[in-house]
Amino acid sequence: MSKPLFSLSLAALLCLTANAALARPLVVCTEANPEGFDPGRYTSGYTFNASATPLYNRLVEFKQGTAELEPGLAESWEVSADGLQYTFALRQGVKFHTTDYFKPTRDFNADDVVFSFERMLDKNNPWYNLSPSGYPYAAAMEMGTLIKSIDKVDDSHVRFTLNQPEAPFLADLAMAFGSILSKEYADSLLASKKTDDINQKPIGTGPFVFQRYAKDSNTRYKVNPDYFGKKPQMDGLVLAVTLDPNVRIQRVRNNECQIGLTVKPQDVPMLKQDKSLKLAQVESQTTSYLALNTKHKALSDVRVRQAIAMAFDQQNYLKTVFGEGGAKAAINPYPSSLLGYAKDIKPWPHDVEKAKALLKEAGYADGLTLKYYISTGSGPGGSPALVAQLIQGDLAKIGIKAEITQFEWGEFMKRTKAGEHDLMMASWTGDNGDPDNFLTNNLSCSAAESGENRSFWCDKAFNDAIEKAKRINDPAQRTALYEQAQQIFHQQMPWIPLAHPLFTDVLQPKVQGYVQSPLGVYDFSTVTLD
Repeated sequence: MSKPLFSLSLAALLCLTANAALARPLVVCTEANPEGFDPGRYTSGYTFNASATPLYNRLVEFKQGTAELEPGLAESWEVSADGLQYTFALRQGVKFHTTDYFKPTRDFNADDVVFSFERMLDKNNPWYNLSPSGYPYAAAMEMGTLIKSIDKVDDSHVRFTLNQPEAPFLADLAMAFGSILSKEYADSLLASKKTDDINQKPIGTGPFVFQRYAKDSNTRYKVNPDYFGKKPQMDGLVLAVTLDPNVRIQRVRNNECQIGLTVKPQDVPMLKQDKSLKLAQVESQTTSYLALNTKHKALSDVRVRQAIAMAFDQQNYLKTVFGEGGAKAAINPYPSSLLGYAKDIKPWPHDVEKAKALLKEAGYADGLTLKYYISTGSGPGGSPALVAQLIQGDLAKIGIKAEITQFEWGEFMKRTKAGEHDLMMASWTGDNGDPDNFLTNNLSCSAAESGENRSFWCDKAFNDAIEKAKRINDPAQRTALYEQAQQIFHQQMPWIPLAHPLFTDVLQPKVQGYVQSPLGVYDFSTVTLD
């Protein structure tokens, strides 16, 4: 059972700022601890919302609340006719954060862009091996193979040269892993042998400046006085870790938090009737899924995976977890709003007897035992504990015993990346509005090798199809390849797709300017407290 994790220091902070004549910090109740503050090292939305969005900028950005691209640290860009060269004209006069641990001596320039990517791609770069977890997005997306060179044209221009065309390349650069770090700061850390500070004491160009982090409590930020964009109209930001979704709601009611993230779907009808609160909802580009570890003997047999698919009672899951209208049934790896969604694929039938027959055919007539790992807190797919109990019950009906073990988010990510699990539940929210972001990052052979593909499934035909699709700009050709890939996925079932849920957050009525994103990007810089 989770317990409240709201620190006395945070309560004291709120008391000190209670005077209505003063600006006050925005306090957001979040679901989990960030793993760190270097976006290149991680894939978790919890981590990105504490690092990439408040602290950093990228060459190009997503327009708030959409997957549309707009200028970021690059004011403009040109693409060569063959699609192999992207030249960016950089914004001038952008300042890196000044803190008690770093004071920049120059503005942002091309050196910072080259460093931010080469550290992830160039094995000869001194930073390449300094991330204990590697650079998972760069690896899973095969950026080292895709990008031939990154060249500084001059201080205000950078050119990326690709080995082959890449349809979603610009959108890829707007993702969190494309955040631009300070080379000057990195050089100083390398010289002083304090390289892990890049992950613990971040320096960026974003709307907020990092102050401090207390695990299981909160992360605090102050407003960046030198921000090149519109400055936040608040006296700082506090992300308060609050694992229990019921406690998040209560803290918003008490004005201890002004925003509470990820409301339980079954609480939505009740909250809609509560005039002291307001809700924000958006249809997300999210797939919740159960990954089956195909490296393990039983689950390497496609018949066992298909049996699990037929044992899963999806309608009961949707009704129990989401109620009426809180989510759509997931059939394919990505939502129907994205390019190339295979509409003709039908879900596996819920058929316990056929599932038992498949298990018997695979040599498991007497059943088997599987390790089912889940995280603490809650997520878009519903409470992991509740969902696990439902799936555990479904599997028991066909003779599979699912042993559930729950871990704190960071530990859960580490253990599942190492492949300790048989089953694990997760949700993936698309980062850039392109189907490649779901397929390459989660189901490709390169992602299986890096551990980001938690099913560790590597299918050559599937991999070839998605590789070809991202090299082509023609939507019709891409659609045909993605439909082919989804047919292979459906037959092989490395995942059990669960749901495409709505994002629902609860707000104090005074909160204005809060814009949700279907990409799960929480940008609090535009929020005001009326």
